[in-house]
Amino acid sequence: MIEAAGSGIDGSDHEWIEGLAWAYGLVAPDPVERAAALDRQARARMEVEAALDRLNEGRFPIHWLRFRARDRAYRRACGRCLPGALWSESRYGHGRISTWPGLSLALLFLEWEARYPQEWTEHAKDWGTKQALIRDLAATDHDRLLRAKLVDLVDLAVQRTYRCKDREYVRVARAVDGDELRHRLHRAQRSENPVAQLHARYVLWLLDRPEIPNTRHVWRTWLAGALT
Repeated sequence: MIEAAGSGIDGSDHEWIEGLAWAYGLVAPDPVERAAALDRQARARMEVEAALDRLNEGRFPIHWLRFRARDRAYRRACGRCLPGALWSESRYGHGRISTWPGLSLALLFLEWEARYPQEWTEHAKDWGTKQALIRDLAATDHDRLLRAKLVDLVDLAVQRTYRCKDREYVRVARAVDGDELRHRLHRAQRSENPVAQLHARYVLWLLDRPEIPNTRHVWRTWLAGALT
């Protein structure tokens, strides 16, 4: 389970999501719009660091009321940027992320990492959050829109050189296996991108063998040609 800033500290779910609307610019194809969102993300992260410094400053033991106020300010700052907005306050249960008000932000966080990995790494790197989100998204119920978004994320992961925790996307591929995903994988397999060819072949091989775990040993053995 991953902690998330669901209900928001100072308002409703709607107000919380609305306050983070700027974050969707992080995946904008327009570089000007994306630069503006990156600047806001950077400033928000600086506020988080400042709030953490205030939380930790002073002599101990600090008066508990002052500590609570500073802790509240720190959590509030975390909830205004990524990845803090995904874990700073409320919680959702494992496998229930599909009903969580912050689902769109979780998908945004993963799409940002997939489309603009260097910017994500510089401004919001959190491999543990990436792993937890992918696992919960694989385990939850999938309506048509969520399923389509997850197919997109698997497709993006297949196309690129492996990044930390990308292996988790096999869970998603198995959860949303179907004609559209297999069409994308076969297209990647026929592409001129050798990385996409290799990854697509491996994912298709695993989809046809649901009993085989996606472990590093299996990957290395398959890569060596010992598994067919």
